[in-house]
Amino acid sequence: MVLASLNTLLEQYGLILLFGAVAVESAGVPVPGETMLIAAAVLAKLGHFQLWEVILVAAAAAIIGDNIGYWLGREGGRRLLGRWGFVQRHAERTLPPAERFFEKHGAKTVFFGRFIAILRVAAAWLAGISHMAWWRFFVWNAAGGIIWAISISFLAYIFGQAVADAISRYGLYAVLALIPLGVAFFFVHRWMRRRFESA
Repeated sequence: MVLASLNTLLEQYGLILLFGAVAVESAGVPVPGETMLIAAAVLAKLGHFQLWEVILVAAAAAIIGDNIGYWLGREGGRRLLGRWGFVQRHAERTLPPAERFFEKHGAKTVFFGRFIAILRVAAAWLAGISHMAWWRFFVWNAAGGIIWAISISFLAYIFGQAVADAISRYGLYAVLALIPLGVAFFFVHRWMRRRFESA
């Protein structure tokens, strides 16, 4: 239902809407950017867009939106946390460990955060608030954004609506976890067939 209405919106407003949704989600507002990307890739399969355009727009939007989120977090995040006494007290306890965590695991968090719904919205803000070095953030954010745009687009384009629905419902990792099972099933089936034919 959601994917169908997004398809209609994308047919009418195109890649500009895709860019806006992905950029806004990446900047820290929970809108369905990934679902919009899936819908756009399905529409590309139906001939409404070129797949390379969908990938390029989504990757650019992810990188730009995440950088906006990073700088909002870096320049205003601590001030925002300091506006309420109980939040400030909590932040004073949690920010030092968060800074140490981002110093050690920031690159992995930013990269893999692109593929996890909650982190996709929050990782850039957290990196900015924790004062992760911008160049390091930018490199891993760009890598994550590009690979995310390519992988989601290709999965939705090649396998169509069924995989698009599965990614929307269960997330990319759950769908990717099924690939080894599919490969194992293929080899077991092939082995059993050969054994049956040779018997």
